[in-house]
Amino acid sequence: MINGGHKRILLVEDDPSLGFVMKDNLSRKGFEVTLCTDGYSGQQTFQNHLFDLCIFDVMLPRQDGFALAEAVRSKNQEVPILFVTAKGMLEDRLSGFKAGGDDYIVKPFSMEELLHRIDVFLKRSIIAAPPNVRYSIGSYEFDCQNLTLTQAGQEKVLTQKEAEVLKLLCRHQDRVLKREEILKAVWGDDDYFMGRSMDVFISKLRKYLKSDPRIQITNYHEVGFRLELHD
Repeated sequence: MINGGHKRILLVEDDPSLGFVMKDNLSRKGFEVTLCTDGYSGQQTFQNHLFDLCIFDVMLPRQDGFALAEAVRSKNQEVPILFVTAKGMLEDRLSGFKAGGDDYIVKPFSMEELLHRIDVFLKRSIIAAPPNVRYSIGSYEFDCQNLTLTQAGQEKVLTQKEAEVLKLLCRHQDRVLKREEILKAVWGDDDYFMGRSMDVFISKLRKYLKSDPRIQITNYHEVGFRLELHD
């Protein structure tokens, strides 16, 4: 488990007991935790400080977690966002990914599970940056390191997970990339809910690449996806 020293977490949780327990446990692990109790104060705090990770409850007063995530994404595409939710509905989880979230954890959860999720994010962030690989995808230029997709001078900044999925598709353009391969490489698991969330990310990538009709991310039903370029 990564030591949390000097890693800053923005925790937005309106339940006083849960907020205290989470902050206390994370602080004991060496994280610097800022606790806010509503979405609006969470947004203001994010704008004024730098954080390595965000943990947002979904049901928050003044501004819910989804709106808070969208506000964060408008300022920063890279910081990992982990949603805490009591809701079991798949649609709510998908809404979280659409709002810019990277993962979710469902109440009730153990601190060990939470720390594991955080560990996964921080390990990704401390891995030495690879050479600045670039891929040409039709009329687009994909810069993996800087998370940018550029076409005709117009630049789109991807989230870390969007970039990871697109990078996998580019690296394996000569074959069908199996669903479980993508899930395990990017999300670390291949369960049903993660699979549905991956479909959301694939849809986003299709939208980003739609200006060039030669590009297709083809879905091979229940098998996987392949990035294809047609003449």
